[in-house]
Amino acid sequence: MKKIGLVVLCLVLAGAGAFAGGKKAESGGTTITLLMRNMDEQFLKDYANNVQALAREKGVTVNLQDARSDGATQLTQLQTALNQGHKWFVIVPCVSELSEQMNQLIQEKGGAAAYSNIQPTTAALKVGKNFFFASSPEFVGGRYQGQLIADYFDKYPDKAPGKVLNMILILGQLGHPAQVNREAGLLAELKTRGYTVNTVARDTANWTPDQSQQKMDAWIAAYRGKFNVVAAQNDGMALGAVESLIQSGLTKADASDGTTLQVPVYGIDATGEALNSMKENRLFATVLQDAKGQSAAAFDVIYQVATGAYKPGNPAGGTPAATATIDEAPANDTSIIGQCYLVPFVPVDKNSDYYKQNAPK
Repeated sequence: MKKIGLVVLCLVLAGAGAFAGGKKAESGGTTITLLMRNMDEQFLKDYANNVQALAREKGVTVNLQDARSDGATQLTQLQTALNQGHKWFVIVPCVSELSEQMNQLIQEKGGAAAYSNIQPTTAALKVGKNFFFASSPEFVGGRYQGQLIADYFDKYPDKAPGKVLNMILILGQLGHPAQVNREAGLLAELKTRGYTVNTVARDTANWTPDQSQQKMDAWIAAYRGKFNVVAAQNDGMALGAVESLIQSGLTKADASDGTTLQVPVYGIDATGEALNSMKENRLFATVLQDAKGQSAAAFDVIYQVATGAYKPGNPAGGTPAATATIDEAPANDTSIIGQCYLVPFVPVDKNSDYYKQNAPK
């Protein structure tokens, strides 16, 4: 559907009262609308929960909307919120491509928005200085996953003779910025560390554990004994792969290398479920994508704008405004770098401080 068609559709649906649970913005307090691409993934649940917790501390009303991974639905939710007088938004977008159009609609009402998890386009942030990016550089997340993999095989070189990795790579939604950049970072880091990567199987599981387990079941049937590492682009898919390996009998009694699986499995996000799996010697390692850090930065910068406290360069939620560009859009443009809050990824294995402080007791 073309852009104009989407806007028309939004207006029609908004006029028909399609905004579930919506009501006119109250004049006596601050309301922040939280537009979530979905509420199925653990990272996104953690993100939304933290926004709601921060809002309660500030006496802010949160208007939470779940787009069920549909861009047209999210655009409808935005337009309806604007029609009802809401101006302040924290957005985990369904797709980057709609972010410029969304910001133009918000700009017309004098509002502001902060984006996390999926990048807004550079053009979207250039719509106005009241639009922000509060997230983590995905390429770096991929590099950290590669670092954890290389560290393991450096320690156990007999598991990768000749520094050759026969990898199963489980991807998120194809074309998603995280999918593209995490894969690029992973492969770049392994190349830097001197490893040759043979991709035994590579396909999307759309961020979901069920699809990942189904894919792994098929790959194990086809390639049993032919792969020595599994890298998944989020923890949900990693845990699906772990379950498949267990159900297929690819386990071992000796966990001295940190896992009872015959091949190490790696994720990204460092969810509670992932840390628990690590404690049980199943998942080997993950990379923290800080849901609390991202949501705190996004919520706080919008709260500052809504209450008149924002000034360019202010830190938000404990994260400083960026001052130097990186290689990844939108934070690679000097004209908008001050609108970016880059929350760092952190590699997490059992020796890391994050694991020691946050693993289940």
